[in-house]
Amino acid sequence: MRILLLGGTWFLGRAVADEALSRGWSVTTFNRGRSAADLAGVEAIHGDRTSPRDLERLTASGPWDVVVDTSASEMAPCQVLAGARTLSAQTGRYVYVSTVNAYTGWPDEPLTEDSPTYGAPADADRGYGADADGPTHYGIQKSGSEAAVLSQFAGRSTILRPSVILGPGEYVGRLPWWLRRAERGGTVLAPGRPDKLIQPVDVRDVAAFALDAPVGNFNVAAPLGRATMSDLLDACLQVTGRRGHLTWADDDLLTRHGVREWVELPLWRTAPGTWAVDTTRAMEAGLVCRPLPDTVADTWAWLQGGEGRVPHPRWDEHGLDPVKERAILGELVLD
Repeated sequence: MRILLLGGTWFLGRAVADEALSRGWSVTTFNRGRSAADLAGVEAIHGDRTSPRDLERLTASGPWDVVVDTSASEMAPCQVLAGARTLSAQTGRYVYVSTVNAYTGWPDEPLTEDSPTYGAPADADRGYGADADGPTHYGIQKSGSEAAVLSQFAGRSTILRPSVILGPGEYVGRLPWWLRRAERGGTVLAPGRPDKLIQPVDVRDVAAFALDAPVGNFNVAAPLGRATMSDLLDACLQVTGRRGHLTWADDDLLTRHGVREWVELPLWRTAPGTWAVDTTRAMEAGLVCRPLPDTVADTWAWLQGGEGRVPHPRWDEHGLDPVKERAILGELVLD
């Protein structure tokens, strides 16, 4: 099996490359060569996927059985369209990693693959939908990129819509922040209800499914009902030596203190559809999700291995200032 991986050096892209190599597949990666070192064992081609000349040069190394696109998160649909058009004759199938943000109802409503998406056009530029808020603009753009892939790979494309992906190599910094907070110990402010169901999925499980999934659209998340916020934070305390203990604050108190959902206390969000993503179709197609404590333990091992922080601007967005945490905890004590 010959695979072309658009990306291949960070987080999900690297996990896909690792998984494909472990299967004995031939892996070509295409990226700018700026983010991280190329993985040993791949055929690395450096170039800018927004450059027609670089794309044409890439096709000379084809054909491939499948292309897996993990690197289009900041690209306009029209740019994804240009790349898909160039690769359409050289690739049997296209796997595009989108997001649940492409649904108009996320995070307010439960989702299935039949839920409506924003429906942006395949040739939309970066400004399309720019008058919306940041997450909505992102979702609009991703829905247009889905349309771009489908326009060139009709009947031979796979659209994956993950929710939150965690695991070793995470560049967003959500789970690493919780692990570092647990490591500091003391009284740890825990958000919302301990029994709040959550659905983060391990990056390695997404990678394996990206290589195995058939044609179609799939929500990619852990099965609902398997893990809670308490399970996640308890696992963080466990692997870091149990230096701290959790004190839970309800949503109203956190909101009164202006705690930014999803960011200051990562993975905490009050919208009812945040963790209501139906993954039945993906499970039936072969998605297998490892236990959340395994993801936590392996991420801690990765952090302890010296790689630690991935240089990405989103990392600095996450986490609650200790002064603010103490203020909220103080109010809980007074109550």
